[in-house]
Amino acid sequence: MNSDQSNSLGVGKQATDEVVVSIRDVNFSYAPGERQILSGLNMEFRRGQVVAVMGGSGCGKTTILRLIGGQFTAQSGQVLFEGKDVGKMTGDQQMAARRRMGMLFQFGALFTDLSVFENVAFPLREHTDLSEELLRSLVLMKLNAVGLRGARDLMPSQISGGMARRVALARAIALDPPLIMYDEPFAGLDPISLGITARLIRDLNNALGATSLLVTHDVEETFEIADYVYFIANGRIGAQGTPDELNRSTDLFVRQFLDAAPDGPVPFHYPGQSLAEDFGVSI
Repeated sequence: MNSDQSNSLGVGKQATDEVVVSIRDVNFSYAPGERQILSGLNMEFRRGQVVAVMGGSGCGKTTILRLIGGQFTAQSGQVLFEGKDVGKMTGDQQMAARRRMGMLFQFGALFTDLSVFENVAFPLREHTDLSEELLRSLVLMKLNAVGLRGARDLMPSQISGGMARRVALARAIALDPPLIMYDEPFAGLDPISLGITARLIRDLNNALGATSLLVTHDVEETFEIADYVYFIANGRIGAQGTPDELNRSTDLFVRQFLDAAPDGPVPFHYPGQSLAEDFGVSI
């Protein structure tokens, strides 16, 4: 994706001051006494923004999505969605909140026994009482937005991985949610599919006036569509800023990640005994 294409995506044009998701002083571990996954985490996601959450594998990025969706509850701190604490919601309140969240799972997670059309129709059938005529029109509109209206009768086994990701995106926006979350949306895609997916994320976010939260490792494409980026390191915010600000950063962690350096603040060697201790020799 070149700079002209990136500019045409309208980065930041729809952003407002309205905070859709706020994470305040969140601490989280999977069980008492276990390693702290997130520590004192503070983040904000504003309406109209595409915000990326980046960092090394296992740093807690996907855990943030699960906290927002209410799958996990923080031991302390608050996760607020549209001003309401997700951790204190009842089951019914969480279900209502989730209907206002779209989710694109890694590799799409389509229902293999349902056609492309029925995959996109699924949330509409589950959460609305629309007539078949109106439902059909909405599904075809969503598929048309991702360029796959003509593939509506195909099964997931008949489409490529890149197409499956676009079908999953159409399903994620079926209910026009104010928040769309993406878990590694670019993983495993060829360069063409990757560029198409990135453009769709930006264009659809602008068209819906939504907030998009990307958990991703892909630096180049992400930096071309994101308004703001958080880097997670050791369960905390290691760095944050606009893509331009981070590209100019001299922070060692940021530079290691952006430059794909094998060693740095994130060490190449897992902590352990010294070579001399392991091999019983003097080095």
